[in-house]
Amino acid sequence: MMRTPLRPLARILDAREKGENPDVIEAEERAIRNVKLQTRMRRRAESRLMVLGIFFLVCFSVVGVRMSTLAASEPHEPVSAAFIPQIANQRADIVDRNGEVLATNLATTALYAQPSLMVDPKAAAVGLSKIFPDLELDKLTKDLSGKRKFLWIRKKISPEQQQLVHDLGEPGLLFGPREMRLYPNGKLAAHILGGASFGKEGVNAAEVIGIAGVERYFDESLRDPAREGKPLQLSIDLTAQSAMREVLAGGVKLMNAKGAGAILMDIHSGEILSMVSLPDFDPNNRPRMLIKGDPSQSPLFNRASQGVYELGSTFKIFQAGINLKEGLVNENTMIDTRGPLRLGKFKIRDFHDFGKQLSVTDIIVKSSNIGTARMALAAGASAQQQMLEKLGFFDTVPVELGEAQKARPLLPKRWSDISMMTISYGHGIAVTPLHLAAAYATVGNGGYKVKPTIIKQVSVPEAREQVISEKISEKLIKMLRAVVTNGTASFGEVKGYEVAGKTGSADKPKPSGGYHDDKVISTFASVFPASNPKYVLVVTLDEPSIRAHGEERRTAGWTAVPVSAEIVARLMPILGLRPNFAAARNFKFVSVRD
Repeated sequence: MMRTPLRPLARILDAREKGENPDVIEAEERAIRNVKLQTRMRRRAESRLMVLGIFFLVCFSVVGVRMSTLAASEPHEPVSAAFIPQIANQRADIVDRNGEVLATNLATTALYAQPSLMVDPKAAAVGLSKIFPDLELDKLTKDLSGKRKFLWIRKKISPEQQQLVHDLGEPGLLFGPREMRLYPNGKLAAHILGGASFGKEGVNAAEVIGIAGVERYFDESLRDPAREGKPLQLSIDLTAQSAMREVLAGGVKLMNAKGAGAILMDIHSGEILSMVSLPDFDPNNRPRMLIKGDPSQSPLFNRASQGVYELGSTFKIFQAGINLKEGLVNENTMIDTRGPLRLGKFKIRDFHDFGKQLSVTDIIVKSSNIGTARMALAAGASAQQQMLEKLGFFDTVPVELGEAQKARPLLPKRWSDISMMTISYGHGIAVTPLHLAAAYATVGNGGYKVKPTIIKQVSVPEAREQVISEKISEKLIKMLRAVVTNGTASFGEVKGYEVAGKTGSADKPKPSGGYHDDKVISTFASVFPASNPKYVLVVTLDEPSIRAHGEERRTAGWTAVPVSAEIVARLMPILGLRPNFAAARNFKFVSVRD
């Protein structure tokens, strides 16, 4: 490197000739050199700082990208490199029609023991029996002290229980990860969801399988990895479900009923918006099924979809529809109602004496058994069978609940004249309330057959069988409306909602034969609003009894009807159906003759 001299000869000679001091020249050259040196060092430092800045920028960018990736991914615990047989334990969520979670998964812990590793089995058994009081101390001590190599203690435990077990300090008590099914709403929609349990399992994972309800019906689909976490969306509305359960529970208590079932269904799509059965259960702690005795005694029994009952006078509207369809009557045709109606050794009576004759409309309004039976005789067994079959009373309900598809209707072995007459007013045939809801939906929606579903529908199916004409459907709705305004269901009126429906009170059969005198199934099946039907509601009470006006009342008009009215009043604002007071005032009814 060439260095510039501090005392350049040319400048020194020139200065001496002029008599100047050469030291000044040296000082100037030194100052210039220092400035150049400082400039070079500053540039070098700036270059190093720039390189260092770029390095840090790259590092922070890499860290930021990694953190973003981790934040967007599902958290999981690190696993060892050793091979562990995998058990598929993923299960899709279940949500209501509005996306509210009904069933999801929760990480939990299982507790198991390896007796060969235990230091003090007896002390461990004592400690475990204190943490889990339902464990039998003697049996547990025997199992832990024996030659068994493996023993399940609990398939799922809480964090608090896990800590208590850990505090025992026993090396032979070990924990395994679990994913359990959680139902955050407890008893709400218990019979619809059903419940889940563990299937194939190991110490590191367990398969969750459905054992009842939609959990079982859609078990394979819910466990399918191809769903990629997409939830199963049901048709029920969680808020409406909560309100209906609350009202129905109050009705059961007020009416001293043994149990109850209720169904709210979209009259066009068949979507079940709410289904409640009482008593119910918590699917998070599902009780065991009854091995002996009457299944209806268990809270697992769904009275709405499994209970096969004679539903009484709710069937009378179907007989009216049959006779209208056959052209045998119109709504004002007079029918002989003198009684009792005798057929062989059998006698058919009315609850009250309605005189010599009633119109078809009044037979429905006043609920005349004799009048309905005479209409059945006029129409014949074949017409009755065809109509009831088309309405779905001969088969199980094709809803997405395995239990419902086992509830087969009870039909007479021989469709005799007496069977035909009693069936016309709901005796001699037993079906579920869900059957009845689907049939009333058909009656109210213009005559189109409805297939009940628990899955949210995008639209109403286009290809539907028309069972009765729209004109007949309109006439039947007017008759049902008159039952509420002028008949046995007067307590069912809800201002602004034009409730149309029919009561039914049927004596419960004895296991040994015959019928109870003081036990009934009371039912109210309704369609509303009558001017533009949208919903069907069926409420069934098992053995209700209430004292009113100095008498014991068991009929549907006193029991199921007021409960139904309260359900309509509570649920319709929730579902967005506004009251229409103008339509209620202007609704025209067919003439009713006394």
